[in-house]
Amino acid sequence: MNPDLPSFSLGNARALAFLRIAVGILFLIFGQYKVFGTEFTLHGGFQFWIQRFLDGGAYPFMVPILRGFVLTHATPIAFLVAFGELAIGIVFLLGVCVRSASACGLLFMLTLLFSSNYPGPHAPLWQYFGASLDHSVLALCFIAFLIGRSDEAWSVRAWRSDKRKQTAV
Repeated sequence: MNPDLPSFSLGNARALAFLRIAVGILFLIFGQYKVFGTEFTLHGGFQFWIQRFLDGGAYPFMVPILRGFVLTHATPIAFLVAFGELAIGIVFLLGVCVRSASACGLLFMLTLLFSSNYPGPHAPLWQYFGASLDHSVLALCFIAFLIGRSDEAWSVRAWRSDKRKQTAV
């Protein structure tokens, strides 16, 4: 942690780091069972969710993509999702490559949002936002990690910086 930061900035860095770690734990939980189990990747779990999206949750422009591309390449995409979630979890816990992982996570959340959160063609505008809360809130977290410096505190980078300063003294 950079002791040269003003206390206000240090508090913000810690708050953003706390959020980064919490999101990392969520992604670690959801990624590990997909990577270390076979139900999601090899035994139809991924296809089950895509079919569920197609049965009433996908935005109309996503339907041909889900049917024509995603289901056609379901197994490799399932592995990409599983290892991607696990990687985001690990990266966020360690606080390394946070911005790159956040860009990938934002793309993932937008894909999930448009694949599963369609409230219907005649829904009022507020229902689009209400229907998307499970993905839009995480998308907003990823945007915050892209903009901010959540690796300034409680990260490998901060730990290494502290170690260098201690050995230099």
